[in-house]
Amino acid sequence: MKVFGYKNFVLVLVAFTAFIVPACKDDDNNQTQEPDNIEFVIPPGFPTPVYQFTNNAVTNERFELGRKLFYDPILSRDNSISCGSCHLQAGAFAHIDHKVSHGIDDLEGIRNAPGLFNLAWHDNFMWDGGINHIEVQPIGPIENPVEMDETLSNVILKLRASTQYKTLFKAAYGSDSITSQMMLRSMAQFMAVMVSADSKYDKYIRGEAGGTFDAQELNGLNLFRQNCASCHTEPLFTDLSFRNNGLDSIFTLDQGRATITLDPNDEGKFKVPSLRNIEVTFPYMHNGKIKTLDKVLDHYTSGVLPSTTLDPLLVGGIALTTQEKADIVKFLRTLTDNTFLTNPRYSEIH
Repeated sequence: MKVFGYKNFVLVLVAFTAFIVPACKDDDNNQTQEPDNIEFVIPPGFPTPVYQFTNNAVTNERFELGRKLFYDPILSRDNSISCGSCHLQAGAFAHIDHKVSHGIDDLEGIRNAPGLFNLAWHDNFMWDGGINHIEVQPIGPIENPVEMDETLSNVILKLRASTQYKTLFKAAYGSDSITSQMMLRSMAQFMAVMVSADSKYDKYIRGEAGGTFDAQELNGLNLFRQNCASCHTEPLFTDLSFRNNGLDSIFTLDQGRATITLDPNDEGKFKVPSLRNIEVTFPYMHNGKIKTLDKVLDHYTSGVLPSTTLDPLLVGGIALTTQEKADIVKFLRTLTDNTFLTNPRYSEIH
């Protein structure tokens, strides 16, 4: 198994394969080859993850169950919508080219479906931080009336009626009894193991082949660190805080973090997203309002709207020339992790 290809990595947890493959014969010795196990690895320079897999040791079978559930529309009321419907691997598990999520009966939400990766480092989830643990995160979309519009209890009844799921749960947990805790922990395992840290930027930081920056990318990195890194902090490219970035002056449609805290000082604040894989997660912002990276930079230079909760760092906007914006955009494209975007262990099995 290829694990990022870097030296001195820290092994955290062992044991899992992302996909089941038929046993095959080695042409040389005619021996049966076992599927590779996976290791949850903290990439060099990354902080200690929040999620430690406590009471949820990674195994091939539990991960495989989590992946099956992630892509199965059985989680929705009419068996039409899966997690993978709005979180597409080619878009770093964001909803490519959709401003907001499209759920059951083609109903639309009010927020953009963000990319899913490096979630083991998050201590809360959703744009407003309304869910505080990865093991309960799936309940949000499952029970949201414009997403899956189902109940967790009914999902469990459907899974218990499935011979296939009885087999998968028994392989994962040693019993064909099916509980919500087992289901949610398997989904958490699939999502938490999805680490993205093999972009051109990562290779540059590690001094590896394929990580050579040209002059424009280097200047973009320096400009990024001067103007953007206060919120989009390396190596996660987010400080995981909640900020108002000046998209709106009033917040009647979506109050953001204030929806959870009920604090007027949190109106218009949303979780700072990671910029990893940003090239493929368009459109941008919590409401999908901006279509391109060029327009994102235009927003920060001349489109920031004032309000009482606007982040102080953005008052007056960020002064950047046209060339500087182009350099930053070129640097941002070095954050695309093609290994992650094409890794078959995260893909749906057909």
